Amino acid sequence: MFDSLALIWAGLLGFAMLAYLVLDGFDLGVGIIFPLLGGPKARLNAMHSLAPTWDGNETWLVLAIGGLLAAFPLAYSIILPAVYIPLTIMVLALVFRGVAFEFVERRGRLNRFWLVGFGAGSLIAAAMQGMMLGAVLQGITVQGRSFGGGPWDWLSPFSAMTGAALVAVYAAHGTAWLLLRGVKVPRLPALLSGAAALAILAVGNISFRLPKVAALQQAVWIDHKAFTILLAGLAMVAVILLVLGLRGQRGGFCFASTTLAMMLGFVALVASAFPFLIPSTLTIFDAAAPDASLGFLLVGAAVLLPVILAYTSFAYWVFLRAEPPKAKL
Repeated sequence: MFDSLALIWAGLLGFAMLAYLVLDGFDLGVGIIFPLLGGPKARLNAMHSLAPTWDGNETWLVLAIGGLLAAFPLAYSIILPAVYIPLTIMVLALVFRGVAFEFVERRGRLNRFWLVGFGAGSLIAAAMQGMMLGAVLQGITVQGRSFGGGPWDWLSPFSAMTGAALVAVYAAHGTAWLLLRGVKVPRLPALLSGAAALAILAVGNISFRLPKVAALQQAVWIDHKAFTILLAGLAMVAVILLVLGLRGQRGGFCFASTTLAMMLGFVALVASAFPFLIPSTLTIFDAAAPDASLGFLLVGAAVLLPVILAYTSFAYWVFLRAEPPKAKL
């Protein structure tokens, strides 16, 4: 019988991860396309569109990792050692990117260094996130109740593909955000078209190779035809929204399209893996903390999550209604 507390916590962590992908995905995406935006004024305007919210978006990553430790300590103790190297690189890239964000408008000889640092930090962080996802999907060597593999098991052709795919997805999402915010860069529609095409090709390649690499439950798509049809229909809606947005240069349509596409990909992956946290190795219920701990933690989450949602919603409500400040060079 399923443990309801374990399911609730799995749902909360899934929500935190999805929120991170959608919210921090666009600001990492802006950094990824940063070198392609043209002159310094366009780049600074792009950064200004992120300024009110970029650091708050990373709250969801902290919540997801902390929640994994608290609610599923066994999974944490296996997954973290398997991805220590890419995780460390990702954290360092995010730190360097954050420092660059704060220093990039300071005049002086280091200005170009910080501009490059913002783009490079975004690209590296996104690639490492994708490679960690690929490492988990392709399987983690477990001996007893601990990680039994080597420090470089995460590095493989498949994880490199997932890293490239996530970079392309973030790039499309970030470009759509700039269109939504009205950042004046003539090449944005062309950049979005190219990034979206690369993302579709990369995700399609991953989807083709996934059954051969990862022990996911592919039967879910045959056994639940209504669910499959629903996701396929929503995917077509995302494509239509993107086409309409590009034709009319409607940033709202473009951003809704990339957001919907990311949500559909996340839901499809979760549905294929359920109930495993580590495919074919460790389920949600095997990895969960004792019910007493999960219940106690749930009380704290019931207070913390509404607060996070409230201030995040308020920040976006306030700043999306205002024009982002323009660069002065």
